[in-house]
Amino acid sequence: MFVAKVTGSIVSTQKVDTMVGHKLLVVEPYRLDAKTRKSLTTTGRTFVSVDTLGAGIGEYVLITQGSSARLTPETKGLPVDCVIIGIVDNVHIDNLCVYSKDD
Repeated sequence: MFVAKVTGSIVSTQKVDTMVGHKLLVVEPYRLDAKTRKSLTTTGRTFVSVDTLGAGIGEYVLITQGSSARLTPETKGLPVDCVIIGIVDNVHIDNLCVYSKDD
């Protein structure tokens, strides 16, 4: 699993039948800042992810990739490689809150 930020959405009017009705979002994985360990920082990568929870742009989410992305009830049997499996409320590292949805 990875923490990622939703940075955009994708609209595809033509796709395989099994993907009709599935919301697609652009997500950017984040990691703990290696120098300060006090904030999250981008990895510089982006992915297209199936949204199973109704996440919005600007929210931090939990994603899973690869074959694990097809293990949720919503994505079983779909041709997907990345799925949003949670919306992040807080991230705590070494007793320090490095992200809070409320801030």
